[in-house]
Amino acid sequence: MYGVCGCCGALRPRYKRLVDNIFPEDPEDGLVKANMEKLTFYALSAPEKLDRIGAYLSERLSRDVARHRYGYVCIAMEALDQLLMACHCQSINLFVESFLKMVRKLLEADKPNLQILGTNSFVKFANIEEDTPSYHRSYDFFVSRFSEMCHSNYEDPDIRTKIRMAGIKGLQGVVRKTVNDELQANIWDPQHMDKIVPSLLFNLQSGERTESRSPSPLQASEKERESPAELTERCFRELLGRSAYGNIKNAVTPVLMHLDNHSLWEGKTFAVRCFKIIMYSIQSQHSHLVIQQLLGHLDANSKSSAPVRAGIVEVLLEAAAIAASGSVGPTVLEVFNTLLRHLRLSVHYELTGSYDCTNIGTKIIKEHEERQLQEAVIRTIGSFANTLLTYQRSEVMLFIMGKIPIPGMHPTLPSTGSGPEGNRMIQIMLLKSLRQVTCGFQTTNMLTALPNSFLDPLLSFALLEDAEIRLLVLEILVSLIDRHDNLPKFFTISIISDISVLKLKVDKCSRQDNLFMKKHAQHLYRHIYLCSKEQSSVQPHFEKLYSLLALVSMELANEEVVVDLIRVALALQDLALSSEEMLPVYNRCAVHALSSAYLNLISQLTTVPAFCQHVHEVIEMRQKESPYLLPEDVFIENPKIPKTLENLEGDLLFQQAKITEVLGGSGYNTERLATPYVPQFTDEDRLSKRKSVGETISLQVEVESRNSPEKEERTPAEEITFETLKNAIVDSVGVEEQEKERRRQVVEKFQKAPFEEIAAHCGARATMLQSKLNQIFEITIRPPPSPSGTITSSYGQTQSRSVPVYEMKFPDLCVY
Repeated sequence: MYGVCGCCGALRPRYKRLVDNIFPEDPEDGLVKANMEKLTFYALSAPEKLDRIGAYLSERLSRDVARHRYGYVCIAMEALDQLLMACHCQSINLFVESFLKMVRKLLEADKPNLQILGTNSFVKFANIEEDTPSYHRSYDFFVSRFSEMCHSNYEDPDIRTKIRMAGIKGLQGVVRKTVNDELQANIWDPQHMDKIVPSLLFNLQSGERTESRSPSPLQASEKERESPAELTERCFRELLGRSAYGNIKNAVTPVLMHLDNHSLWEGKTFAVRCFKIIMYSIQSQHSHLVIQQLLGHLDANSKSSAPVRAGIVEVLLEAAAIAASGSVGPTVLEVFNTLLRHLRLSVHYELTGSYDCTNIGTKIIKEHEERQLQEAVIRTIGSFANTLLTYQRSEVMLFIMGKIPIPGMHPTLPSTGSGPEGNRMIQIMLLKSLRQVTCGFQTTNMLTALPNSFLDPLLSFALLEDAEIRLLVLEILVSLIDRHDNLPKFFTISIISDISVLKLKVDKCSRQDNLFMKKHAQHLYRHIYLCSKEQSSVQPHFEKLYSLLALVSMELANEEVVVDLIRVALALQDLALSSEEMLPVYNRCAVHALSSAYLNLISQLTTVPAFCQHVHEVIEMRQKESPYLLPEDVFIENPKIPKTLENLEGDLLFQQAKITEVLGGSGYNTERLATPYVPQFTDEDRLSKRKSVGETISLQVEVESRNSPEKEERTPAEEITFETLKNAIVDSVGVEEQEKERRRQVVEKFQKAPFEEIAAHCGARATMLQSKLNQIFEITIRPPPSPSGTITSSYGQTQSRSVPVYEMKFPDLCVY
C-alpha cells in the first residue's frame, strides 16, 4: 500500500512536490531553507505556476488551521511571505488573492497568535509596490477586522496590547496599500473613515495623556514606539499627511463625531491634542478647511452646553495659532461673523437662562460657564486676528464695529430680546473682541487704516457714563496708536525725573500722521477732556488717559500737536480747579496728578530748558506742600487725599502765561498757547451722553446762536415728530416742482423770444449789477480820516474830511 502511494506521489505536479518539501517532519525545525530556495527558483522560472502554488499553500494552511497544527501554519505563512517578496511578475495578482485569502483565514481565527501572525504578513504585503494594478481587490474585510482588533478587550493586558497594536499596524498597512492607488478601493470613503479614525482615537485616548510636543514623533525612544498610543499617533499622522484637498473633510468629520459621542470636548485636553496632530500633519494650504469644519461644528452645537462650546472654541484657538496665515482662508469675515454670532448667543443664553426661548428652563445654564465661553471666544478672535495682514485686520475692525449697538444709531438689539442689559453686555463683549483685534496692530498710514466710519463710533463710546465701556475704548485707542511698543513704559502714572531711562522709541511724524491729526486731533482732545470729567472714572481710566496722551506725543506729534496737548493739560488743571463741575475730591486730585505727570513728560520731550525748569519747580512745591496733587499719593491702593481741596494757587499750579513765554522763545506759536483750550460740544456728545445704552433716544434739534454774547439765551427746542417730517417732505416736493417750472420757462424764453428782447433783458441785468457794485464800493472803500481834523456839515453833524494821501501831514515820528 505504501508503494502504491509512493508511486502516485511521484506522479503529482512538480509545484506540489516542491511545496510539500518545504515542510519538515517536525514543525519545530522550521522552514526547510534549501527546499524553499528551490520553490522560489521554480516560481521565478515559471511565473504562470505562481497562482497554483498560492492556491495549494492556501489549501494546506486551511487544513492545518482546522487541525490546530499551528507550527505548520507559521511555516506556510513564512513561505508565502518569501514568495511574495521575491516575485513581482504580472501573474502576482492571482497569487495575492490566495495570499489575502490565507491572511483572512488567520484573522478570523480565535487565537490571538494567529491574528497577530496574519497581521504581520499583511503589513509585509502592504510595503510591496506592485507593478500591475488590481481592479477587483477589496479591503473592506481588513478595515473592519483591524478596527475590531483596535478595540480588543482580551483579558490578559499584555495580549490585549499586542492585539491592539496589530490592529493599528494593519490599518496603517491598508492605508499605505490603497491611499496612492486610484484603482484600489477608496479608503477615504466615509464608510472606511468612520471605522479607521475612531479606532485610532480610541487607542490614542487610552494611552498616556501626554501633550504633542512637535510636528513629528520620529525622535521617540524605542520603548515609546512600542506603546499603542505612540504607534497610533504615528499612524494617524501618516493618514492625515497623505490626505488631499478633497479628503480633508472625510478625515476630520469622524474626529468631530468621536469627540461628540464620548463627551471629550469638555475636558479640552484630548480634543486639543487631536487637532494639534491634525494641524501639524496636513498640508499647510489645507489648514483653513479644518478651521471651516470646526466653525461649522460650532454652529451645529449652538444649543449644546457651554463647556462643549467652550471646548470647540479652545480647539479653534489652538488650531488658528498653528495654522498662522493659512487659518482664515478666503472667507475672512465669515470666520469672525461666526464667532461674533456665538458671542451674542452666549450673552442671550446667560440673560434668558435657556437655550430655547419657547421653553424656559429646559436646561440649567450656569452663568460662570457662559462667561468662560465668552472669554474663550474673545481670545479666539484675537488669535485669528493675529494671523491677518494689516488691511485685513482693518476690515475686521470695521466689521466688528458695525456689529456694536452704537449710541444714537441703533441703540436696541432686537436679536437678543434681553433689553438694555443685553445691549450693554453685547457692547462690552464686542469691544473686548475689538480690543483683542487691535492688540499688536501696526500701520504706517493711520488715515486709511482708521477711517471716520471706525473712529467716530468708537469715540462716541468714550462719552458714555458706563465706566467699563469707557475703559475699553481707551484701551483700544492706546493699542491703535502704539506702533513702537512704548505702551508698557506708561502702564502706571508717575513723575519721571529723567525719561531717558525709559529708552523710548520716537520717530519723526510722517506726512500721513500729520494729515491724520489734522483731521482727528480735535476729536481726540475733546474726548480726553470729557473722559477726565466723568465722576465714575477710577485709577485705570486715568492711567489709560495718561498712556494715550503720552503715546500721541511720541507717535503723532508735530509742533502744532504739542502746543494743543499742552493746552489740553492746562485745561485739565483748570477743570480740577473749577467748582462748577462738582467733581469728587479724588477725581480732582487725580486730574491734577494726571496733568502734572503729563506736563513733566512733554516738557522733557520738547527739550526746552525753561519749560522743564518751570514744571520741575511746580512739582517740587507740590511735593513739599500738596503731595496729594501728584500721582505717587493718588494712584495707590489707599490714596492720601484730603477731605476738601481749596486754596490752590500760586506756585502749586502750572502757569499758562509762564509756559507761553518760555515756549514762545523756542519758536512755538505763542498766540495759540495763550488761548485756553475749550472743548467744542457737538450733537454727538448730546446723543452719546446717557446712563443706559438701551434707553430710547428722542432726537432734538437745538438751534443756537453761537455768535451771541449771551449764551444762556437759546431758542426753544423743536421736537421732530411724524407730522413735521411729513410736512417737510411735502414742502420739499413742492419747492422742487416750482424750481423745475421756473427753469423750464427760462429755457423756453431763450429758445423762442426774439433777439432784441433777450438783449434788452441782459442789458437791464448788467445795468442793475453795475449799480449794486457801485453801492458796495461806496460803502466799503472809504479814504482814511485826515489827521488835520474834522469839519462840520450844514446840519451841525461832524464829518471826517477826506484828504488825499499825498497831501496828508504826518508827525515827524512817523516819517523815516
